[in-house]
Amino acid sequence: MPTSPNILALGGAHIDRRGQVSGTYVPAASNPGMMREDVGGVVFNALRSVVKRGVSASLISVRGGDAAADTVASAIDNAGIMDLSVVFLDRTTPSYTALIDAEGELIVGLADMALYDLAFPKQIRRSKVREAIAAADAILCDANLPTAALERLMALADGRPVFAIAVSPAKVVRLTPLLDQLSLLFMNSREAAALVDAEPSGEPLVRRLRQAGLNAGVVTSGSAPVLGFDDSGIFEIDPPAPRKVADVTGAGDALTGATVAALLRGLPLRAALREGLAAAMLAIESPQAVPSFTNANFGQALALVPEAREVA
Repeated sequence: MPTSPNILALGGAHIDRRGQVSGTYVPAASNPGMMREDVGGVVFNALRSVVKRGVSASLISVRGGDAAADTVASAIDNAGIMDLSVVFLDRTTPSYTALIDAEGELIVGLADMALYDLAFPKQIRRSKVREAIAAADAILCDANLPTAALERLMALADGRPVFAIAVSPAKVVRLTPLLDQLSLLFMNSREAAALVDAEPSGEPLVRRLRQAGLNAGVVTSGSAPVLGFDDSGIFEIDPPAPRKVADVTGAGDALTGATVAALLRGLPLRAALREGLAAAMLAIESPQAVPSFTNANFGQALALVPEAREVA
């Protein structure tokens, strides 16, 4: 891998709305709280962390011809990411609305993302997309792309590392026919269970994922140990306890981005995932959609992440 790698990401970049309940959440009732709106999307959020960790990045997404599209474009530019996205003037920009409780845990999420399913299969065949893939050292994608687009992407990758993000239990199954072609898949325990149609953990889960074709993966489960595996074995790392909890919804994306950046710098998965956990901790502690990664605060967070331990 080059000393200054560049990565191309394909997937979600859209409006994120987060509503947080002020007190105890009461189902089927009006709950007082606060709503804020930012630009997010799984692959875009991860790419922000990639860039903050010193890797050059480009993004291919799709958006509508509305005011929200201008907001998304501005956020991509401000993040220092080259924007190769396509605008559909007669469509609405995708969005994701999350409701979280007072402790920052997700209550429910609503994904309005039909444009991704409609547009990505055709966009992946454009000559400019082929050129962007050929110029990249690695690919990052998410399961907002439908299977047809993912299959075309894998064919165009031509041996480049391809890192993928599960997105949700409903969407991760889009990756099923391609698992053996992925360099690494990031998922949570619910998404992993959807892939193997069961709910094992630890070594039995890894065994089922390997049987499904996956050679390397990272499985998160809230504050429980993060499970990782590759051709060198299976391991766990305990996430450090955050000093405060502002919002947990962006932690997984931050973990993915920082881990991928470390892998592209040549670190093995065990060491790279420690950097990912440091980034996740900073994301949980930050009230902002984009946490600050300075050399000082990242180093302090990394010092709190324990070493990986092997899983028998």
